[in-house]
Amino acid sequence: MATPQEKVSFGQRLKQIGMVFSFTAKQDRLFIPLVVVAVLVPLALTVVVAIVWGWMWVPVGVLLALLAVLIVLNLRSNRAMMSAAEGQRGAAAQIVENMRGDWRVTPAVSATTQMDMVHLVIGKPGVVLLAEGNPQRVRGLLGQEKRRLSKVIGSAPLYDYLIGSGENELPIRKLRTTLMRLPRNLSGKDVNALDKRLKALSARPQMPKGAIPKNMRPPRGAFRQTRGR
Repeated sequence: MATPQEKVSFGQRLKQIGMVFSFTAKQDRLFIPLVVVAVLVPLALTVVVAIVWGWMWVPVGVLLALLAVLIVLNLRSNRAMMSAAEGQRGAAAQIVENMRGDWRVTPAVSATTQMDMVHLVIGKPGVVLLAEGNPQRVRGLLGQEKRRLSKVIGSAPLYDYLIGSGENELPIRKLRTTLMRLPRNLSGKDVNALDKRLKALSARPQMPKGAIPKNMRPPRGAFRQTRGR
């Protein structure tokens, strides 16, 4: 059973917002000017409204300014995170893990020593493979995973994407919207069944290479046939 999520206190929430604010300000030069505009425009309108209809509208203007700042922070922080993630191996899996919805992510189900990797994602659209790395090397990994999975996923759709900025590649900043636009082909029950099937495939034990260790050998006489008296 999934453990319940721990409640985040108000102070921790403010600390998280401050960290996101600082990160976005360092990555995005337009962020601070946009925040200033988001504060000044609602406050200026509030002053005009307060002069005409009374100062009781000032709290409303302050709340609108805070809301505008949060909207700017949300939009620009996502953009900054996508820009920072470009070129970093493993970033695609991390982005999907933080997406809303039921996405089961297994990072680097297949990889090379050169840090080329393929991530496995299971969700309501079906099975998704995300490849990161050198296009020539990672296409081979992608082909191997597609052949391996096609034997066990049944009729579930299989999608694959090569993350990058080249031709026929998916930019990482478009990954989230691309996955969200995929059709919902499976129900929650189907996703659970598919997830269990693929986990069982990955957990299947393999015989060790070379001589069998003594502690794994059957006792002497285990296979000796008994003679009739």
